[in-house]
Amino acid sequence: MATHKTYLVISAVGADHPGLVNDLSRSILEHGCNIEDSRMTVLGGEFAAILLVEGKWNTLAKVENALPELQRSLDLTIVCKRTGARAQGEGKLPYAVDVIAMDHPGIVNNLAGFFAERRINIEDMATTTYAAAHTGTPMFAVHMTVGIPSDTHIATLREEFMDYCDGLNLDAVLEPQKA
Repeated sequence: MATHKTYLVISAVGADHPGLVNDLSRSILEHGCNIEDSRMTVLGGEFAAILLVEGKWNTLAKVENALPELQRSLDLTIVCKRTGARAQGEGKLPYAVDVIAMDHPGIVNNLAGFFAERRINIEDMATTTYAAAHTGTPMFAVHMTVGIPSDTHIATLREEFMDYCDGLNLDAVLEPQKA
């Protein structure tokens, strides 16, 4: 009999300090669960994490019950939610999108609008700002993974995307996701 996996999504935000990931992951492990997927970063002076924790229903309950104390002891704001396994993206082709431009408001919203209008799901996204070498010009970079429906004509989509980005003065690449 196949075992049905159960999951808990945990979101945690708080002042960054050494040992946070160790303490958070240890608590999950000690309650009999496993971190199956995660994103963790420091934004400004704040640590932010989103974790997909896998375990049996009763071990996930133990993690849920431990979160208020963990929140207090680590000085984090923690929110959790039960979830199921992710539905497989039938007919979706994973593509990587990379964009670099001089930093200005609206880049993420413009890109999200382009894909939303075409019913293309943004599955993962990371952005950053940095100073350009030599000039110090504020720059913005975004990397995202999108799920393109398999019936989409890729060459047409790529041409539309490149024209759209050119019109916004964004340097962009749209290519198949590498494994």
